[in-house]
Amino acid sequence: MSDALPRRAPPFPVIVGVPRSGTTLLRLMLDAHPELAIPPETGFLMEPQIAGATAADVIARLMMDYPVGASAWRDFGIERDIFLRSVQRLHAGARLPDILRLFYRLYAEKHAKPRSGDKTPLYVMHMRTVAAVLPETRFVHIVRDGRDVALSWSKTWFAPSRDLPELVGRWAAMIRHARAEADGLLYLEVRYEDLIREPAATLARICRFIELDYAGEMLSYYRRSADRLSEHGDRFAADGALIVSHAQRLQQQWRTGFPPLQERIDAWRTDMSPEQAALCAQRADGLLDPTS
Repeated sequence: MSDALPRRAPPFPVIVGVPRSGTTLLRLMLDAHPELAIPPETGFLMEPQIAGATAADVIARLMMDYPVGASAWRDFGIERDIFLRSVQRLHAGARLPDILRLFYRLYAEKHAKPRSGDKTPLYVMHMRTVAAVLPETRFVHIVRDGRDVALSWSKTWFAPSRDLPELVGRWAAMIRHARAEADGLLYLEVRYEDLIREPAATLARICRFIELDYAGEMLSYYRRSADRLSEHGDRFAADGALIVSHAQRLQQQWRTGFPPLQERIDAWRTDMSPEQAALCAQRADGLLDPTS
């Protein structure tokens, strides 16, 4: 019997945040690190069937068919049969954590990198679930001014509302939930505005948190963004109907093809009426920066 200690899993960074807070930008920056590969959004642990399944083959098939009726599996570039065979080769008692770690390892290997992470914004509402399954998780919560979030979110195909104060209210509720849930977790909060104005310092802070040496390549993320976003294919419903096209998904992220754009900071000052801004401030319930 070996006396060797089990190898400690490396920190697993998970980027979370309210939609349109800069999670894709941060994903591309960290993914530009030579040791880290971060896939498009997964969200596996938001599906109760996956979180509650115990049989390895069932877990694998549920992951490949998630979201139900509109599978995103093609975004990851991992062949279904390769994934299934890899799952079958796991030890007999393999459970959800083993299968998730296998998925992320296969994704990292596909990109010739030793470590992986995740970028699923809505995990901001499920951090304790994620941490219970993958204790090595370190959450990086990117927070952007709620008024700018609302302006951007309202223009997307997945916006839950077009009403700006309503979206700011949702932003505030999600921020409060995350901060309450973060107690006892490995959790770092960064400001979108800091990432734009001081990207090197902000990324260095994140690298220390996830135990990764800083790499200057992260500042040149935009040179690779078109290639990385090519993963974002057409999304179809189970009946074959197009939900969102590859072109539409790219259009949502076109700014990531350029260095950080400071013009998107405080866009609400010119893009909102005074009446809208006042209503948004009310719905934010004290969470907006009082100096802005």
